Amino acid sequence: MSERIPDPARPRTVLLRGGEVHSPADPFATAMVVEGDSIAWVGEEGAADSFADGVDEVVHLDGALVTPAFTDAHVHTTATGLALTGLDLAPATRLADALARVRAHAAARPHDRVLLGHGWDATAWPEGRPPSRAELDEATGGRPLYLTRVDVHSAVVTTALLDLVPGLRDLPGFHADAPLTGDAHHAVRQTAYATLTPAQRADAQRAALARAASLGIGSVHECAGPEISGEDDFTALLALAAEGNGPRVVGYWAELVASAKEADRIRELGALGAAGDLFADGSLGSHTAHLHAPYADAGHTGTAHLDAEAVATHVAHCTEAGLQAGFHAIGDAALTTVTDGVRAAADRVGLARVRAARHRVEHAEMLTERTLAAFADLALTASVQPAFDAAWGGTEGMYAARLGADRARTLNPYAALLKAGVPLALGSDSPVTPLDPWGTIRAAVFHRTRAHGISARAAFTAHTRGGWRAIGRDDAGVLVPGAPADYAVWRAGDLVVQTPDERVERWSTDPRSGTPGLPDLSPDRPLPVCLATVVAGRTVFARPNE
Repeated sequence: MSERIPDPARPRTVLLRGGEVHSPADPFATAMVVEGDSIAWVGEEGAADSFADGVDEVVHLDGALVTPAFTDAHVHTTATGLALTGLDLAPATRLADALARVRAHAAARPHDRVLLGHGWDATAWPEGRPPSRAELDEATGGRPLYLTRVDVHSAVVTTALLDLVPGLRDLPGFHADAPLTGDAHHAVRQTAYATLTPAQRADAQRAALARAASLGIGSVHECAGPEISGEDDFTALLALAAEGNGPRVVGYWAELVASAKEADRIRELGALGAAGDLFADGSLGSHTAHLHAPYADAGHTGTAHLDAEAVATHVAHCTEAGLQAGFHAIGDAALTTVTDGVRAAADRVGLARVRAARHRVEHAEMLTERTLAAFADLALTASVQPAFDAAWGGTEGMYAARLGADRARTLNPYAALLKAGVPLALGSDSPVTPLDPWGTIRAAVFHRTRAHGISARAAFTAHTRGGWRAIGRDDAGVLVPGAPADYAVWRAGDLVVQTPDERVERWSTDPRSGTPGLPDLSPDRPLPVCLATVVAGRTVFARPNE
């Protein structure tokens, strides 16, 4: 690596050479020039010599792969940081293990006003049930504890925390000795998170953004709202991200809009849209996703939080205000409600205006032919999480237990979405599933229902350029001249062209195809290791000793 003294009057320039640069501008590219915060040139090694003496720095890649930085299109940043730095029950293999972890955490945090934890999933435990309130009271020594299920749509709590929320026992979703859902869950979450000090919140946010950067993630879409994290949390995160020391943060605020004034207030918060986790329903794991037919393992159809008229009013006002709208919708009935409502909004304000706004739907798991066609016609972006299928799909997974095998096989139809022309943006919903972009792409390729799998190239595009397109930027998420200099450097094996179907040739290393290769993501292969992440030309992560 060589450097020269830069001229402060012009942008700093960097030449990266001697690697593999993933760019549609040149499938054989081995070098790239960055000028300030933008890509200036992409090409082959021979041409790089002409730039070497005129740049401020030369980075010798030594065969490393350079790709656009990933965008995680659905993240809860503070909750992710709390899981990283606090009590994470995802590794618990049984109920006794979970309770032991609660005891240890309580002992280690004697001064916390409310103990916070995340990630339990009783469907994976041999006992098949979550901790009881009495068991948690004993494990915490009677202290307040808020412990969310892995899907964050229900929680178990101690008696001491219940006593901190006046009127909680009268709210919908309160259960005497079962996980809290609905309004009761939202109320107890607000109380628990209100105990965080600004310093604790900032530490959690920094931890989450640092983890994202270490994984090659250059942007995250924060899905916040009054029932999720609160305005102070949201504005503090946007201010932290504006310092420019980590990934970009695009903020969504989940609150219904029924007037131009309400749209202006959401924009003043710093949100790009009134979208994200604006709940049309809940989750399958917590039996709160809204279904047309009852759950296979419960005698009801879940919970509807919105009707089509509320959706239509919201979308119409957002469209007229130039604000992106969106909803959380998982069950087939919830997706029917959302698409019917967006269709009604299009009737009011014009189909072309609704399409141009690029409204979005989070999760969109239980699509039918009718709702999938509506996504395509209304130009709705599907913000999806392939790791959900990896965690809960298949004939023996949670989805099959909740829905039966036949309905479960219809979930997360990524191939059909792409075939219909529906824009995809990939994410994690962290902390529901971990930040893990290459693992997310692998899950999309090797879908548990083979017919729903997509090529690595399509999934990679949805996890890079797709996130930018979801916010209305078609000029980013790709390494071409003029694009933002958001990129990651990887230690990876051979590059291949990979498809999801074993009936066709899965990969080729033939450069004559003219298709830029990607790492082999077969389940038995190690995932690429991030060596560096750069956002707007600034290095936000560099692996030590690399």
